[in-house]
Amino acid sequence: MARKVSIFGATGSIGQSTIDLIARAPRAYEVVALSGGQNIARLAQDAIRLGAKIAVTADESRLDELRGALAGSGIMAAAGRTALLEAAAMPADWVMSAIVGAAGLEPGLIALRGGATLALANKESLVTAGPLLMATARASGARILPVDSEHSAIFQALVGEQMEAVERIIITASGGAFRDWPLERLAHATPAEAATHPNWDMGQRITIDSASMFNKALEVIETKEYFGIDPRQIEVLVHPQSMVHALVGFNDGALMAHLGAPDMRHAIGYALHYPQRRDLPVERLDLAKLGLLEFRAPDDLRYPALRLAREVMAAGGLSGAVFNAAKERALDGFIAGRIGFMQMADVVEEALTQMSSQGGHIDADITLDNVHKIDQLTRARTDEVMERLG
Repeated sequence: MARKVSIFGATGSIGQSTIDLIARAPRAYEVVALSGGQNIARLAQDAIRLGAKIAVTADESRLDELRGALAGSGIMAAAGRTALLEAAAMPADWVMSAIVGAAGLEPGLIALRGGATLALANKESLVTAGPLLMATARASGARILPVDSEHSAIFQALVGEQMEAVERIIITASGGAFRDWPLERLAHATPAEAATHPNWDMGQRITIDSASMFNKALEVIETKEYFGIDPRQIEVLVHPQSMVHALVGFNDGALMAHLGAPDMRHAIGYALHYPQRRDLPVERLDLAKLGLLEFRAPDDLRYPALRLAREVMAAGGLSGAVFNAAKERALDGFIAGRIGFMQMADVVEEALTQMSSQGGHIDADITLDNVHKIDQLTRARTDEVMERLG
């Protein structure tokens, strides 16, 4: 029997890699829903190619365009947040959560409540509401499988192991576009320069987050939330080759490393076929040809986002939701030219300070409503901070 699958964030890089794998075995899958943003032509094309039941665009103003692109296919077209949540509630066995940003949290929760296996590529879900997400999975008996390359690597290194034996977890970072730039030059970096990644083929926002290491800061928080490990046991290393995705250190001194070419189909394929391993159309590493693997400690001055992530984990509560919302708005500000590259961290830190000083916000229960409320409050406060700095 074909597995029922849905892909939320289908037009992004993760979604497209997922579609590539599913399209190679069309008889094995029944595609229920695809969602996307502005790329209506691609969304419609993939929905038709995969025979999806419904295609949803996040932009309500593009509904007529999507309907036109799907005309005669028999595929339902829908638009907006309500339509996305309804699509997430449609029965599925396996759901890819690849929507970028806090908007990906609620569809993932709905899929988990329905008992679907959630392939989680949306970092913000664990950062903003990790305890809620994990509790929802436990209550419904659903499984969350990590799709970030780093967390998939950790997950795989832990197969057959006991968490009690884990001494440390090391996640790697390429260092992004500016890893070798002089520090004094970073203040003048442009969005176009930050959006060029040396190793990975990703979207604009996540590539800029890689350059600032905000991407890795989110992943540090994700590691704590998903694996339940003490933050003091989580380390970050800059690894320019992006071949070692993570390492797990055990109490006998052993280090288990996961290696692979920088291709997201590794992690997606593992989650798609779990607990089996299947052939994947990815590059096989030639270690002799590669020759050298480099590692170095991240520079705190170059990557202040990592320090902020430590502070967020220490604060707990809804501080992750504040961190993510402030980060997203600061990134918007950088892309729009309102603030400089290094000012993003200053903006996020100030937003965290201000929101933490207002009693009750950070310490409120981690519920979906509270996450939404603090997200909105933080975005407004972050805009005020940028207005003052700009």
